[in-house]
Amino acid sequence: MLELISNVLEDMDKQLHRIIKSLNHLDDEMIWKRLKVSTNSVGNLCLHLAGNEYQNFASAIGNKPFIRKRSQGEFNTEGGMTRDELINLLLRTRAESTFILSNLSEVDLKREVIIRYDLNDWNRMHRVNASEDETYDVRVISRLLIQVGAHYGYHAGQIVLLSKLMIDIDENITGQYH
Repeated sequence: MLELISNVLEDMDKQLHRIIKSLNHLDDEMIWKRLKVSTNSVGNLCLHLAGNEYQNFASAIGNKPFIRKRSQGEFNTEGGMTRDELINLLLRTRAESTFILSNLSEVDLKREVIIRYDLNDWNRMHRVNASEDETYDVRVISRLLIQVGAHYGYHAGQIVLLSKLMIDIDENITGQYH
């Protein structure tokens, strides 16, 4: 496996471990609790991370079908999946990503890929009225790897913080002392 890919996956795996530790401290009701109307639940963030990882790694890089429903399925969901189902979704997504990324070459890292979006999601994210022909981004794979890894870490931190706000534990979920 290429060094960049190995480094990105290693970091994302650390973040996934923190997410799973956080999830294991919450019951199914707490996973779907929004602390404020303007915030997402831990469950929403898990669905979002799985959707984003699949969209970019499996669909864009691995040429798997684009099946993501970002707005309707990730941020509007208010339950329906248990902790174990969320963990399995995250682990299955990571296994698929690892398989796809481990087969890339140095030449592939310089290749551009098309990242597709649902029309409604594109219009909401960009505050435009685009047509189906305009609902994609083009990224070089090496840059996409870094962007997805940073995005994953950002939301993993939110999940850890939300978990700590909901339950008062003395355990260091991140493995770092600060």
